[in-house]
Amino acid sequence: MNNKWDETQTKIQAAKELLSQAVDSLEGTPNLEIALRVYGHQTPITTTTQDCNDTKLEVPFGPENYSKVKNRIISIVAKGTTPIARSLEAAAADFPDTTTRNIIILITDGLEACDNDPCVIAKKLKDKGVKITPFVIGLGLDLSYLEKFNCIGAYSEAETKGAFKSVLKNVISKALLNTTVQINLNDINKKPVETNVTMFLYKSGTNQLMYTFEHTINQYGNPDTLILDPQYKYDLIVNTIPKVEKKNIVILKNTHNTIIVDAPQGFIKTRLVNASKPYHIEARIMQENSSNTINLQQINTSDKYIIGKYKIEILTLPRIYVDVNVTQSQTVTVDVVAPGYISYKAIHLIVGQIFLVKENGNLEWVCNLDQENKTGIWQLQPGNYRVVYREKNQKNTINTIETNFRINSNKTTTLIL
Repeated sequence: MNNKWDETQTKIQAAKELLSQAVDSLEGTPNLEIALRVYGHQTPITTTTQDCNDTKLEVPFGPENYSKVKNRIISIVAKGTTPIARSLEAAAADFPDTTTRNIIILITDGLEACDNDPCVIAKKLKDKGVKITPFVIGLGLDLSYLEKFNCIGAYSEAETKGAFKSVLKNVISKALLNTTVQINLNDINKKPVETNVTMFLYKSGTNQLMYTFEHTINQYGNPDTLILDPQYKYDLIVNTIPKVEKKNIVILKNTHNTIIVDAPQGFIKTRLVNASKPYHIEARIMQENSSNTINLQQINTSDKYIIGKYKIEILTLPRIYVDVNVTQSQTVTVDVVAPGYISYKAIHLIVGQIFLVKENGNLEWVCNLDQENKTGIWQLQPGNYRVVYREKNQKNTINTIETNFRINSNKTTTLIL
C-alpha cells in the first residue's frame, strides 16, 4: 500500500482520502451502522518475520460513529503483512446482529500472505450460516489474480485513483440500495454475448440523459452489473449500427433487474485488393429500402451491424453498389479493386465531362472537368473511359472533341487535351 499510485500519493494515502469521503457520503443514511477493521498496520514486516494475527477491529459497529471511523482512517499506517483470511474470519464476528443485512467491503493491494486460504474461510462462514459475501476491491492487482478472489465475493479492480473512487462508489451503492441492473444484449440465439457499445439511458419520455455506459462483459463472462436509481422509468438507446431502442423501462427496488435487448450483430468488412499504395476510399452504408446513411466506413476496415440486409455505396468514381446480408457473428467482405489516375493538361481552358464506356457500349457519366483550370487529376476505377470536351472560349458545338483512354489499377494515365 506504500507504493506510489501517482506523482503525489501512495495507494494508502489515496485510499484513506477516498474512504474518508465515502464515510462522509454515508452519514445520515437510515438504518445503517458502519465499522472499521484494519490489517497489516500494527507490526512491521521484516525479511524474516510477519505477524499473521495483525488484524484489529479499530472502530466497532455503532450508531453515529462516522467521525470515529474517519479519525482512525487518518492515523492508519501500512507496515505489516496481508492476512486476508484471518481478517475475514474475524470480521464475520464483528457484526452485532446476524439477522440484519451484513456487508463486508475488503480493500487490498495484495494477495493472502499468511498460511490460511480465504476460500476455506469463506466456506467455513457459509457452513456456519454466516451470510456474508464480501465486496473485494483490488488496488492495482495483476488481473491474472482475479480468480483468486472468485471464491470470496464480488471482485472489482482499480488500477488508478480515479478508478478506485468510481469502484468504491459503485460498491457502496450496491451494498446500500440492493438494487442492481444488468443489460443483456442478446444475439440471435438469445444469449447475452453482444457488447462493447455505448448505451444512453434517458428519463422516460424526455431528452434528459441520466446515464452513459460502455457495455461491458465482466470477468465472469456476464454483462456487468450497474446501479440505476429505481425511482425513475428509463428509455434505453443502444448505439449499435443502426441503434436499438427500448422504452418505458421499470427498475424494481431491492432486487437484481435484467433488461433484455435483442441486438444480434455481424460484420461488414470493406477490402481494397491489389493495391500497391494506400487509397482514401469510403463506403456509405444504408439499410435495405432506405436511402439514409447509417455509417460511413473507411476502406480496409470492419464494423459491426445489426443483422439484416444492407445496401453499400462505395464512394469511388464511378460509384460501386453492393447488396449484402449480415448474419450473426459472421463477416461479409466487400472487395474493391484498386483505382488508378487520369492526369490531364489542356493548352486552353476547357469544358467537358468524363464518361465510363460500359461493356455494352453505353456511356455512364462520371465527373465534370474543372472549367477554371487547365490541369486536373481524378482517381478512377479501372476500365475504359471517354472524355468529351471543347475549348471554353469556342462558340461552335462542332468543336467538340472526344478522346478515349484506359485506367489501370495503381497506374496514372496522362492526357494532353
